[in-house]
Amino acid sequence: MRTIGAERSGQGRGGGDGGGVSVVRIWPGADEGLARSLLAVQHAAYAVEAALIGDDRIPPLHETLADVRAMPLHWLGARSGSRLIGAIGWTEDDTTVDIDRLVVDPTAHRRGVGRALVGAVLARAGDRRVVVATGRDNRPARQLYESLGFASTGDEEVLPHLWIARYAR
Repeated sequence: MRTIGAERSGQGRGGGDGGGVSVVRIWPGADEGLARSLLAVQHAAYAVEAALIGDDRIPPLHETLADVRAMPLHWLGARSGSRLIGAIGWTEDDTTVDIDRLVVDPTAHRRGVGRALVGAVLARAGDRRVVVATGRDNRPARQLYESLGFASTGDEEVLPHLWIARYAR
């Protein structure tokens, strides 16, 4: 378990329990209550991204509880006390770790939660290549990935007028 200090995550907008944020493995497929919490955070996070990029056709924004529970992803969750405030899901093989999604509750933005989650996956990746994509116009996400050493590998129009930016490290 990794803990982010309270000075970065227990203070500020949205409150917090003052005790920091724990990053732990989670299994939403096996726990319906956890999956519901994850889905709520996911929908809230992708609603913010949709507003940033001016497009709500982001597929995870429209996923259901059944969709989230069936995802074949490895998961880490960020908790403030017992409350899930962020999560990261990825796939991996012998050479590559593919970050499928990073979601942070909007009340916990700018408190190091996303950085801690990505950092934990990078630590697990070791020497493997790590790839990720985000909305091309999602400047906060792009700045996070770039600050963690990811380099742009190009932009792609995945739906008409919906662009993503791809990164690798």
